[in-house]
Amino acid sequence: MKKIIYLMMTVAMLLPAGQLMAQCSLCTKTAQQLGEGPAKGLNNGILMLAAAPLALGLFLGIRWWRSQRAQ
Repeated sequence: MKKIIYLMMTVAMLLPAGQLMAQCSLCTKTAQQLGEGPAKGLNNGILMLAAAPLALGLFLGIRWWRSQRAQ
């Protein structure tokens, strides 16, 4: 199981950054209408909104992992 997770993480890191900037269909249509500059700003805003829940999940995951390792 660990090998599969490491393989998936490695593949995700090797992908070009442009392919990792996914959006919902509504945001994609809006970004296409705005043009190049505002679309990049919209992408950055989406990433900033996603950062807090991802950081919280990472924090909780690390705490759980440490508690399980100590037992």
